[in-house]
Amino acid sequence: MRYVLVLPLVLGLTVGPLAAQEDGAEAPSGKVEQGFSLLEEGAKLLFRGLVDQMGPALEDMQEGLENFSEEARPALEALLGMIDDMRNYEAPERLPNGDIIIRRKPDAPLPPDLRDEKSEIEL
Repeated sequence: MRYVLVLPLVLGLTVGPLAAQEDGAEAPSGKVEQGFSLLEEGAKLLFRGLVDQMGPALEDMQEGLENFSEEARPALEALLGMIDDMRNYEAPERLPNGDIIIRRKPDAPLPPDLRDEKSEIEL
């Protein structure tokens, strides 16, 4: 969080003197270059700090996504087996009770029969 405050401070300290000069006055070249090099160093420190702080969290997130993909793969494959072509369905719709439905387009061909020939229907 403190890095977020450092960048505006560095910018203000290096760019502020440039804005205070009169139109006709030329800034000494060495001071301007020094200001920009300080600004560059401040930005490098800011990004290094962000990478150091966010690195472990990003690694944990990557590991969690890998675990999720391994667990969710069978369910997603089963779902994709039930859907013949995405172009045969309308956009998802959320009902007031929170349910989400995906309607089949009226002009879409009949879906494939997913029942096993051996399975019986109980009445």
